[in-house]
Amino acid sequence: MIGINVEEPSTTCDDKNCPFHGQLPVRGRVFDAEVVSDKMRKSVVVKREYMKFVGKYQRYEKRTSKFTAHNPPCIDAKLGDKVKVAECRPLSKTKCFVVVGVI
Repeated sequence: MIGINVEEPSTTCDDKNCPFHGQLPVRGRVFDAEVVSDKMRKSVVVKREYMKFVGKYQRYEKRTSKFTAHNPPCIDAKLGDKVKVAECRPLSKTKCFVVVGVI
């Protein structure tokens, strides 16, 4: 159990940066996103859509942001999957999130 309400993957892996089978602690933000690229090894690019309030017009606008996340071999998210992403310590220059499950 990693402290988040997600089920543990059925397969095992020997990745040291896996939150289930390695030494990587997760903390901070947790949200749902969609995988838009899986061309990197053990990494995916995910897109998150959210609503931003514009005070001048008293309305919300839809915004998107893309970022990279670590993809452990036991989860192995593919292009188009909806995933749950959790924040972790920085793993590289651009990666500070990890995929914890496929929805």
